[in-house]
Amino acid sequence: MRPISKKLVFFVVLGLLVINHTTEAQVKRGMFVPYSSVGFGVGTSSYYGDMASYTTPLRSTFGMMRWSVTGNYTRHFTPRLAARASFTYARIVGDDYKMNEKDPTNIRFPRNLSFRNDLKEFAVVGIFKLTPDNRSYDRRTQFGTYLFAGIAAVAHNPKALDTLGGKWVKLQPLGTEGQGRPGFSKPYSLIQMAIPIGIGVRYKINDRFDIGAELGFRFSFTDYLDDVAGNYADKSVFADNETALKLANRSGERISVKKGKDRTPGLTKFVQNAYPGVTDQDPYDILIAQNYGNYGQRGNNPKANDNYMTGTIHITYILPTQVKCPPLK
Repeated sequence: MRPISKKLVFFVVLGLLVINHTTEAQVKRGMFVPYSSVGFGVGTSSYYGDMASYTTPLRSTFGMMRWSVTGNYTRHFTPRLAARASFTYARIVGDDYKMNEKDPTNIRFPRNLSFRNDLKEFAVVGIFKLTPDNRSYDRRTQFGTYLFAGIAAVAHNPKALDTLGGKWVKLQPLGTEGQGRPGFSKPYSLIQMAIPIGIGVRYKINDRFDIGAELGFRFSFTDYLDDVAGNYADKSVFADNETALKLANRSGERISVKKGKDRTPGLTKFVQNAYPGVTDQDPYDILIAQNYGNYGQRGNNPKANDNYMTGTIHITYILPTQVKCPPLK
């Protein structure tokens, strides 16, 4: 996990001081009464990384979409500014076969990797209301829009399906790119940081309840949400671990991992494009002859981190407060 810079901490503290000063001044003038709310939401999640390219945004967003649930507490300091603490549980998935079956000449098709990862995210964000509140919660506008940004800690643990045992296997302990072995990097952390940003809309049902929709994107600090980032490790590295050997390189599997479909027709097209002149051979024999997956790049872009996006529909409840808005003068 990368350390948080001193500059970021300075600006967060400065922002909180400014918000606190503004809040006290407005309350004294009778302009706005701060209030709190809690919310619960359900929605979708989409992953972007080595198995879901930004070059195919619609397919990456909707092709492997999964679920998310979230709960939050929000403090509204001024008509325009609020801060929110939230916990989100979301599943992201990726599958080389499904994402590339219509274009098997893509280099990702023969790789044949897949994963799922259940993310537990705790986030603190600042909210800027494009549509400001009025003097108190019960006088908030009927319809509102807002932007948010902040920082999050994410617990993750990518897994892959072992087709023989039918079980989901944790990938980080296996070191599928040689991590943790002599001459390789240390295992990646299962706690990472992310930067959430997004936009939301809300509709006032009554004085106490809102319904809203929100779209949030997370820039993560890791390229291992999918367990894929660097280069293949030589097969000899996994001589002591048969499971690691199998899950590190799945190009030789004839049946797709999650869909259970025969990969031979697509792999034949890949071989015809990548290795012309050897089309009369079994495509799997050609991959073996080419030493595929025993060296070279395993991830698409080692310099690009994995990211994810959530879309949420949520219900918000305004917490009762004993602070009453002063009468108009």
